[in-house]
Amino acid sequence: MPGPLATLKVLDFSTLLPGPFASLLLADMGAQVLRIESPSRVDLVRVLPPHDRGVSASHAYLNRNKRSLALDLKQPEALELVRQLVAEHDILIEQFRPGVMERLGLGYEALKALNPRLIYVSITGYGQTGPYRDRAGHDINYLALAGVASHTGRRDSGPLPLGVQLADVGGGSLHAVIGLLAAVVARQHSGVGQYLDVSMSDCAMSLNAMAGAGYLACGVEPGPEEQMLNGGSFYDYYRSRDGRWLSVGSLEPAFMQQLCVALGRPELAARGLSPEPQQQQALKAELQIEFEKHDFAALCERFAAVDACVEPVLSLGEAFAHPQFSARQMTCEVPRADGTTQTQMACPLKFSQPLPEPRHIGVAVGAHSDQVLAELGLSEQRIAQLRAANVVG
Repeated sequence: MPGPLATLKVLDFSTLLPGPFASLLLADMGAQVLRIESPSRVDLVRVLPPHDRGVSASHAYLNRNKRSLALDLKQPEALELVRQLVAEHDILIEQFRPGVMERLGLGYEALKALNPRLIYVSITGYGQTGPYRDRAGHDINYLALAGVASHTGRRDSGPLPLGVQLADVGGGSLHAVIGLLAAVVARQHSGVGQYLDVSMSDCAMSLNAMAGAGYLACGVEPGPEEQMLNGGSFYDYYRSRDGRWLSVGSLEPAFMQQLCVALGRPELAARGLSPEPQQQQALKAELQIEFEKHDFAALCERFAAVDACVEPVLSLGEAFAHPQFSARQMTCEVPRADGTTQTQMACPLKFSQPLPEPRHIGVAVGAHSDQVLAELGLSEQRIAQLRAANVVG
């Protein structure tokens, strides 16, 4: 199957995580993604451990199904090649600081003159406007400034560094994909593309879906362990006797009743329905006592048979082996260049028409340079001249 986005051609100038994760989703859905990479400056993701056969596992995953063209954008010949590519591509994704693409002559206004249908996506930490537009940042900074970190964590130990990059992926990558696909739909009616300014800090702020709404409408400033869903109620993690953890989300009365019955303390259920913070904290203490009477495996077995919104905290190895994710086919085998395969996370989107099979893991810088330039009509002699001048890598 060609995939639902098979008609889209994407130029991807991004590095690290936000842009590459966005273009990974597009590539998995069939879009033709061409990475424009520097032949001399190494993308950090390419060297991040761990490595499989000398290749970063992160790079191999984030850049699967994409081709790579290595160009030195400081050279006029390289910029001219980009302009030729823009003329026949639908979408451009870039992740430089504001102004960089304009200084190269590759800003939106310049490129839409070449291709009015171009959808141009800029992913940055703080957006193209505002006093922080030129400021450096990473995921932890965006979550801090957007208020997310202020109510995520424990009173006594403060905010928690998350194990996933929430602002990068939930903010930058996913919002970029939503926005650019909306622009594709709009282009079907208008015939013209548009510019999309994705600020990871803006998008992280929007993820304060309930807490932010409560503050703006009611003036309630949430703190750590003060709200129903951030540790202020029994909705939390509980330690087993052997030091493992289970999650308890038994918010509804029927689930709370089953939780307490399964723990042999049915009388505790009434406390779960109380809005009083003191009652909630007392219930948490009682639940912790009950959980610590049993080993992790016994608790898992007990709650597997009970519909109480209680699930174990699994390691990644346990998660990938879990029958739920196995049934959902959340891993796939992706071809390497040597004919073997690498196990990777599969595209999580499930369509009634199957997505195309993965074509290859992330490739070396410039692996498709000759192929792409030949498609532009350059002769072997001209490609060799550009290589000799270090325009192409």
